[in-house]
Amino acid sequence: MIRVGIIGGIGSGKSFISKLFKYPVFNADNEVKNIYKKNRQCFKKLKKKLPKFIKTFPIKKKHLISAISSNKKNLKLISSIVHPIVREKMKKFIIKNKNQKMIIFDIPLLIENKLNKKKDIIIFVHSKNSKVLARLKKRPNFNEKLIRRLKENHVMLSKKRKLAKYVINNNFSINIMKKKISLIKKEILNERNSTRY
Repeated sequence: MIRVGIIGGIGSGKSFISKLFKYPVFNADNEVKNIYKKNRQCFKKLKKKLPKFIKTFPIKKKHLISAISSNKKNLKLISSIVHPIVREKMKKFIIKNKNQKMIIFDIPLLIENKLNKKKDIIIFVHSKNSKVLARLKKRPNFNEKLIRRLKENHVMLSKKRKLAKYVINNNFSINIMKKKISLIKKEILNERNSTRY
């Protein structure tokens, strides 16, 4: 099984690129949303640590945003509770898809949280600032202060870029991007098939 990690800045289009591979995708952001909606244990832990902000279940995103905006240390606190649950879900995803030729990791903090392995293929998604901002403004609960806080939690993008085997410029039409991903996918499969591991 080939493990492909999609990395890049906030709003660069990682999820869009991940889907174009047409292989199973582990989307960490979606998993986190489900945890906030369905995981009562997570709610109890967050309520205990942040009683001023977390009061109702399912956990509301606006309450998390308030907690992070009031004190950036709260982001680390929230992460310390949520990330271990995401790791468990990731392990189950890998086991479930062990017979697939390829799996895709759409995990914003893949590098920072050391979730990648040495043989993983890392792909860096780059996008123009104007396109990134346009995408972010379309998101519910868009908040510039929160975006800055989240960016602080990422390894510098230039460092991330150096770790990548492929760099994709996500500044073109859907059809062009489909062709680009199709070529990269073939190259990855051909290279791995011709190499003994």
